[in-house]
Order: sequence, then structure tokens, then C-alpha cells
Amino acid sequence: MRNSVAEDPTGARDLSPRTFAVGVAACAAGVGAFLLLRLHAWPPHEDETLALFIGRSSFGGMLHTVLDQRGGAPLHYVLAWAIAHTGGGLTGLRLVSALFAVASLPTLAVLAARLTDRATALVATVLASCSWVLLFHGIYGRMYSAFLFTSAISYLALLRALERGGRRAWALWALAALVVCATHPYGVLVLASQALYVLIRRERLRSAAWALAAVLVLGIPLWRASLVLADRFDVGVGGGGPLEGPLGVLRYLRAAAGDFSAGWTATLWLAIGLAAVGFLLLAHRRRDSALLVACALATPTVALVLAHLGSSTSPQTRHLIFALPFFSTLVAVPFVAAARSRRALVPVTALALAALLAAEVGWAWHKTPLLFKGEPSARVAARHAASTWLARSGRDSDVLFGYDPLYLGAWERGGAVTRSIVPRADPRLALDALRAKPKPLGRGVWVLDASDTNNVVRRTTIPLRVPSPAGAFEARVFGPFLVIRSRAPTGTPLRFLQQTRAVMELGRALDLGSADVNLHTALVALGKLGYVPPRSSRSTSSR
Repeated sequence: MRNSVAEDPTGARDLSPRTFAVGVAACAAGVGAFLLLRLHAWPPHEDETLALFIGRSSFGGMLHTVLDQRGGAPLHYVLAWAIAHTGGGLTGLRLVSALFAVASLPTLAVLAARLTDRATALVATVLASCSWVLLFHGIYGRMYSAFLFTSAISYLALLRALERGGRRAWALWALAALVVCATHPYGVLVLASQALYVLIRRERLRSAAWALAAVLVLGIPLWRASLVLADRFDVGVGGGGPLEGPLGVLRYLRAAAGDFSAGWTATLWLAIGLAAVGFLLLAHRRRDSALLVACALATPTVALVLAHLGSSTSPQTRHLIFALPFFSTLVAVPFVAAARSRRALVPVTALALAALLAAEVGWAWHKTPLLFKGEPSARVAARHAASTWLARSGRDSDVLFGYDPLYLGAWERGGAVTRSIVPRADPRLALDALRAKPKPLGRGVWVLDASDTNNVVRRTTIPLRVPSPAGAFEARVFGPFLVIRSRAPTGTPLRFLQQTRAVMELGRALDLGSADVNLHTALVALGKLGYVPPRSSRSTSSR
């Protein structure tokens, strides 16, 4: 890559390789220590339960569920399968996320150094180390820290292939591109940004075309799985959906920039302003670097403007985590440029950088206070008690609604936790799962959580209530958790969904946020079975 020299083009002296390595290692060590200490501060989440429970299947069964039924990228589930079959559980899943987050920092540093210089790369690494998007997803047992790592590796592999050429270099890039696409469906945006960069640079086009063709052919199972996922969430082309056109996309990108730095209005616009100045400086000094950054940031912007995202799709800032290295690098450029311009500005620049880092940590605390304070001890005790009761009283024939973390706790305690789980928030998957279960269906099990983050008001307790008809259900209260179970086997999908409707109507009466989505799931699935609920249920579900 042109302009990838050890010294800044202005002639300013760069950090020595040793100082750079020590600084990056300090960042990685600090983040690693924080993640290990806070590994279980964030409560278990249903998405973590989902990955581990799907991982309980055979390897072939897991791939069938992910690629053919749910859709999406399989790498996270492959890792969860390995963890589930080696007894790792939630701790193992989160350790993998932490490992990828820590490994992302030296990778990000090397990428930023290729784009700028070692001093700027070190500042970018420090900025990324304190960002909410890195710290939170370093303990959240999903695929986002892996997505950050694999995407940064793929960009490095591309730069290496463009610089050196040769079949080996392009084969390594093709492999890296496939891995990032197998890590997250948005990996296709990473691939598209890289293809656009090569096309604009017009260097080694023939070799790049062959490598890209290999990726497109070998990735056919991934593209098929992405289509399955897109069909589930009504994703297509044509604009609209929850992002509401270009202005909605800009608001989304602004929120992502806030989670990459600090999302309060003043600090956010300061970070965006610094990034804009950084891009102008980079474009003046290193044209090819600025071009890659522009491709990496513009590609998802254009794709989101053109995409039609269904009402059930809710893009989050974490989906753009692959852009973190580029944003942090742009923000770092003005800091280093100012410090190099005049020696007298070094203390002022260091103070400003320290203030921004403090704001980043403050934003992480503001956005996810449990990451720092931990889950309240009363809720932890209640969760453990509920999981213990489920482990002791569960049956292999039970049918669980949703991937509630209480079920994961019961499984980790050695309970006979059934493999019959009905997905929530997706009527088609729910009905398909019920139809595939052996008949007659066993007892239904549901969990209502008054402390869930989806609730408008989060409570530490929940009243002992039983759905109607009361004689059909038994219930237990554990702090904020109301665990409901049918007294008799549900028998048929119709009966299970009717009882699910009754439980979720109770959840609506208790003002629980997730009850709306779950009630909609039950009613739509019932409609597909030809069942017409009472008028009161239909009016309630439409509110």
C-alpha cells in the first residue's frame, strides 16, 4: 500500500516499534482484565441461551437449524456448539467474546498503523479500548467482538494482497473474507467495501476478480442462509422500514458514532467533528488510506439507504462494529497532528484526549450501568432459585416458550431441560417448531420477568398471578420472575398456542414489555392454524 511508511509524510518522527507494541499490549491487558472481572456482571441474555441451546444439537443438526431454519452467519453457533459439547456453558461463551475483543485491539492497531502511522494507531487503539461498543460486546456472548476481529483481519489481508500480490496473498484474503461473512450477515458489507476499494484503485484487478469470484462461489451456503434470514425479517431493496429513509439512516449512523465514542450531544458532535477533520488530514497526506476509510464507511450508508427493512428488523449500532477501527483512527488523527505541530500543544492535546476517554467510559456506564455495577444481588439470588426449581421439576417432555436465561441456568445445574423449545417473536418459526415436535406435546412452560429491560418500569418483584383458566396452570414467584407451567400436557400446537396467548395476556396486564411481541406471535400462529381468538384478544393485540 502506498504511503505505508514508518514516518509521517510531514517528517515528524513516529513511535518506535517497541513503544508501539508496549502501548498496544497495555491496552489489550487493561481491557482483558476489565472483561474478566466483569464477565458475569451483565445478566444472562436470551440470545446467549439461544446459541448454547442450539449448540446442544449434533453438529449437523446445529447447521441445519442455523442455515436452513433461522438463517444468518454460522460461525458463532459453531463456537457455541463446541462450548456446549465441552461443558463450557455461559462462562465459556463469554470468554470467547472476551478473547476476540482483546485480540481485536492489536489487530485494530496494526490496521490503523497501515493507514496512518504508529503514533496515530496507538491513540486510535486507546480510543477504541474505552468505547462502549468494545467493552460491552467483550462480555456479551454473541458474535460482535468476533465480527470486529475478523473484519479487521480481512482489511489487513486485502492491503497485504494489494501490496504484495501473488496467489498466496489473494487466497489468504479470500479466506479472511469468507470467515468474516460467516461471522455476521453484515460481513457482506465488509466484502462490498473492499471490492469497491479495489475497483476504485484499479490495481491488481484481475487477481482481485479471481479471488472475489472464489469468495462468491464458496460462500453460496452463506448467501443462501442470509436470504433465509432476510425472508424472516422482511429485508429487501427499496427503502423504508424502521430507519425511515436517508434521515433515519443518518440518525442511526450518528447513534453508532456515539457508541463508538460518547453519545452525549456535545461529546458526540466533538467526536464527529474530529473524525471529519481527521478524514481531511488523511486525504491530504495518505490518499489511499482515506479512500479505504471512505469505502468502509460509505458502503453501509448507501446499503442501508437502499434497503427495505421490515418492521421486525431493528438495526443496532453493534451491527456496524466493523467500522470502529476506521472511526477511531479518524478521531485520533487530529490529536496526533496537533501534538506534532507545536510542542506547547502536547499537554493540551493529552488533556483533551483524557477528557474524551473519560467521556467514553462515562457513556459506557450510562448506557449499560450493570456492566460496571453488576446485577443486583437480590435478582441473582432469585434467578438462581428459579433455575434450581426448574432443574428439579422439569421433564424431558416439557415444551419451553422462548430461550429464557432461567432455562440456561437449569441446564447448567444438570436439570432435565427439554430440547423442545418454541422460539418467540417469530410466528413462522414458532409454528414450525411446534409442528416438528413429537406428539402429544408435554407441559408448557413460560417465564414472565418484571425486571426485564424491555419493560417501561423495571420491578424487583412480581405478584403471584395465574392465567385464566386458573385450574389449567401452576405458578411460582422468584423475585421478579413469574414461572408458569401448564398442569397437564398441552397435547397439540393449537392448545399450546392458546395457553401461550393466555399467559401473554396476563403479561400485558402486568405491563411487561415483551408480552406484546409474544402475544402477537401466538395470535399470528393461531391464525395460521385457522383459530380465531375472541374479539377482546384481537383488540388487545392490536394496541
